[in-house]
Amino acid sequence: MTSVDPAGTADRARGPAEPGGAPASSNAAEPGNAAEPCNAAAPGNAPESSAPGPARHLPAERSTRRRYAIMLITAAVVVAVDHLTKWLVSTHVVLDTEVPAGAPITIHYIHNSGAAFGLLPQLDFLYLVVAAIVIGYILLYGPSMGGGMLRLLALGCILGGSLSNGIDRLAQGYVVDFIDFHFWLFQIFNVADMGIVGGMLVIVYQLGIRRESPAPG
Repeated sequence: MTSVDPAGTADRARGPAEPGGAPASSNAAEPGNAAEPCNAAAPGNAPESSAPGPARHLPAERSTRRRYAIMLITAAVVVAVDHLTKWLVSTHVVLDTEVPAGAPITIHYIHNSGAAFGLLPQLDFLYLVVAAIVIGYILLYGPSMGGGMLRLLALGCILGGSLSNGIDRLAQGYVVDFIDFHFWLFQIFNVADMGIVGGMLVIVYQLGIRRESPAPG
């Protein structure tokens, strides 16, 4: 008669107690089987909005466009006013006459083939070359020259004056001058000349102030 071992039967029913032999449902509790971290927390997986890209350059580009706009609008105003006044004078005043005669400031209508204020009329071609260099330089480097709003307005005046007189010289070989200060040493000039000389004086004045300002510390 065979004896029955209740303990052995129970051990066989439970199965061998091997290390690591826990049921598959307990894998989450075993070391090394933890859930993988979320990709959002992994290094290098930061949101795209925080990565460096073209968005960081937008403020600088907008500032450059704004400075160009200020400079070009100023130049366009100078060109428009200069050509309007030249047209009015050439339409209503006889060439080589003054209105009103004998006044300290007169409208003295002349044709000028020289540079600003009628200087060096024999170097008309050289004036066009210099004007082209000035225009190109301002268009390329003007917005990056600094100096604030006043500098941009001054550069726009120089640009507009150079363009306006340059267009007249190319189209007709001369410019119309008509502003005559009889009590001044300068020659007869026009609005474009005023823009060129006035803009240059402002820039020279600003550069002089910057050099004279004491260094911090």
